[in-house]
Amino acid sequence: MTLQNTKTLRKQVAPFEKSTTKESVWQLINTVVPFITLWYLAYISLSVSYWLALVPIVLAAGFLTRIFIIFHDCTHHSFLRNRRANRIVGTAMGVLTLFPFDKWGHEHSVHHATSGNLDKRGTGDIWTLTVEEYVTAPLKLRLAYRFYRNPFVMFGLGPIYVFALKNRFNRKGARKKERMNTYLTNVLIVALIVVLCMAIGWQSFLLVQGSIFLLSGSIGIWLFYVQHTFEDSYFEEDKDWEYVKAAVEGSSFYKLPKIIQFLTGNIGFHHVHHLSPRVPNYKLEEAHKNTPPLQNVPTISLATSLKSLRFRLWDEENKNFVSFKDVKALAKNKISVQVKTEL
Repeated sequence: MTLQNTKTLRKQVAPFEKSTTKESVWQLINTVVPFITLWYLAYISLSVSYWLALVPIVLAAGFLTRIFIIFHDCTHHSFLRNRRANRIVGTAMGVLTLFPFDKWGHEHSVHHATSGNLDKRGTGDIWTLTVEEYVTAPLKLRLAYRFYRNPFVMFGLGPIYVFALKNRFNRKGARKKERMNTYLTNVLIVALIVVLCMAIGWQSFLLVQGSIFLLSGSIGIWLFYVQHTFEDSYFEEDKDWEYVKAAVEGSSFYKLPKIIQFLTGNIGFHHVHHLSPRVPNYKLEEAHKNTPPLQNVPTISLATSLKSLRFRLWDEENKNFVSFKDVKALAKNKISVQVKTEL
């Protein structure tokens, strides 16, 4: 992609970077109100059966995912025009999703600035090793990596670690404003939990909120994982890394059914979001449809996205993701070639 094409692409997306107050307010209403309603219906359903309560619980998990997208947009200051309004709404949505506004916003901005950069991994991204790094790593590190990359760990235990534990503490070197926002978020979360437990009992609260939290957390991690972990993704060393290429080649277009697209706040148009984080979620599809070059990006569906579960390591030589089994095959081939060369 040439410099001229890069400038043209950014210019084409620019008209969609302005938020619309009316649309933002409406999205808050059609997201938060249904979530609260479904939460209450799940609680009422518990008096009949937990299995009956699962219906509104699953739906509420979808709306909590949508709430997270609003929070996410606020951290980019793209949801509302006023910066302070984004901060207030974002902090409130952060209480519902268990994310501190400033802390997560900082880590996520680093993710955008380094996504696909092999020399700047480690902040706000999925732990990814290259084939060479994995093969030469000590046994302890390889076992830890395999544990981390296990789907049951990543999508089962992952939400508990990321949402309930990691985000409760400030990062090293955080400024006072960021630290205070984390403290405020934690206090508000505890206050909300105490009030709800006193109102409906801790058992009911745990059954409803615990189930919603685990489901939405797994959905969130899956979305983040699959939109950067597909076979022909983009990873380069810092000297060769390009922001626009990382955005349009290293972020997928996750083509989802309309109802799921709605509940996930259009985040399937991840290539558009990475190209321009200032585009609010409700304009991502419009930007995609009206920018022809963005329609020729890596596209995955619900069915094809399941293939990403086998992708574990980045093969720098062949520029694609491979499985642990593929690494064994690559090692055998190299040994075979080496033996033939020596003979």
